[in-house]
Amino acid sequence: MADRALRGMRLGTQSMETPANAELADRKDVHYDCPNGHVLTFPFSTEADVPLSWECSCGALALLRDGDRSEIKDQKVQRSHWDMLLERRSIPELEELLDERLELLRAGRIG
Repeated sequence: MADRALRGMRLGTQSMETPANAELADRKDVHYDCPNGHVLTFPFSTEADVPLSWECSCGALALLRDGDRSEIKDQKVQRSHWDMLLERRSIPELEELLDERLELLRAGRIG
């Protein structure tokens, strides 16, 4: 039974090609600077699109050294319910409405 066993190499784990005649793509080292003082260096192909930022191992966002930094767009501040209410009514108007509603609540007409 042992003479009928299949023998061979593991599939997908080893290449049959030798690296002797292989031509590697041209590479360049790209440096990223973390705000916490870390420097990240990665090899990229010269034809690759290099990202402007990379997440550092500390969790901060490292920016490309000597890269074209696009201007940070002003993000629209999210308005709260109170902000939208103040756009429609003034504080004295709101106090007057509150007093009216409290009188109705105390009189038992709402609730």
